[in-house]
Amino acid sequence: MTFLEAIRIALQSLWGSKLRSALTLLGVVISVAAVITVVTFVAGIQDYVREKVFNLGADIFVISKVTPVITNIDEFLEGQKRKDIMMEDYEAIKASCQRCTLLGASTFNGSGHVKYEEQAANDVWVRGMTPGMIAIFDLDLNEGRMLTEGDVDRRANIAVIGMDVVDNLMPGVDPLGKEIRVEGQPYQVVGVAKRQGKTLGQSRDNWVGIPITSYLKQYGSHTSIRISGKANGVGADLDRAMDEVRSVLRARRHDLPGAPDSFAAETNASFLSLWTNLSGTFFIAMIGIAAIALVVSGIVIMNIMLVTVTERTREIGIRKALGARRGDVLLQFLIESCTMALIGGALGVTMGIVLAKVISAVIGMPAPVKLWAIFAGLMVATSTGLFFGVYPARKAAILDPIAALRHEM
Repeated sequence: MTFLEAIRIALQSLWGSKLRSALTLLGVVISVAAVITVVTFVAGIQDYVREKVFNLGADIFVISKVTPVITNIDEFLEGQKRKDIMMEDYEAIKASCQRCTLLGASTFNGSGHVKYEEQAANDVWVRGMTPGMIAIFDLDLNEGRMLTEGDVDRRANIAVIGMDVVDNLMPGVDPLGKEIRVEGQPYQVVGVAKRQGKTLGQSRDNWVGIPITSYLKQYGSHTSIRISGKANGVGADLDRAMDEVRSVLRARRHDLPGAPDSFAAETNASFLSLWTNLSGTFFIAMIGIAAIALVVSGIVIMNIMLVTVTERTREIGIRKALGARRGDVLLQFLIESCTMALIGGALGVTMGIVLAKVISAVIGMPAPVKLWAIFAGLMVATSTGLFFGVYPARKAAILDPIAALRHEM
């Protein structure tokens, strides 16, 4: 029997028992689909987090009272005990940091109430910021102008808004020069930012930006701020710039020599490292679940192949009587087992890609399909069929031809 003939017989066997074949392949399909979906999703979200969520350049650092990503309750409680970072700290750093090519300060209160005439929204992000944050946030204007140092100095009641605010509160209206109310306080719209899209399903255009001094005047001058800076370069240049900033802050906050910083200093690399660790744990957990599903599906394949051997005992006897060797019978049933698993793997790959694309479309992020993941899924599925098909194939190969010919006579 040729290799192609063995595959043809395997396909005929699968097609002859459609329901049994479908139930047998279900475990392989689900496990391979899970692997493909997780690999595609994790790869896509890694790129997306790097570009959109932590959209800081490699030469950007952030100073805050509490680390932006808290992983345990102890970090949270420790952060709450720290002194706030104030505008005076920002001004001191701005005057002292020689290796900082750009410096900015920002703060926000989460969602706020914004109103224009009779239209209102309760879930708009209200940001207070200095002009330096425009480049750090990578904001581009659609029309109008951005905030200036003069706006910050005079605590101007002006605002730059995102496109969602325009769409929801000012449809069909030129927003420039219009007055909106942020928590009851009037602000004149001087600029509209370009649309940025969504991050993990959340809009990045539903915000109002006002001068940080106006923000502190309205929400309280003791609100802690975040200081963001841009170094002359990456690597050693970034480290030296951060050291300058840390020295200024430690002196102002009276941190003792040898004691840890009473503030958080983060870079894009540290954010991404944390995310990589979290996504890696998620990936390993999903791979473990998929492996369990593969083992279960492999056991099912073995049981079905044992049933197949029993059903085709007389056929095996005839083949041996006509000259088939043990190796021929063994190869035939191994090919059938591998073909069955490979078909399940191919269906799983297709399902995994479709599922990953659907999820990415819903939450608004790319889903690059990795070729190595496809090949790995197919190889794992085939290997499962090969491993769990050995015992049934060997049982068929060692059948006595005389006893096999008497079967069901």
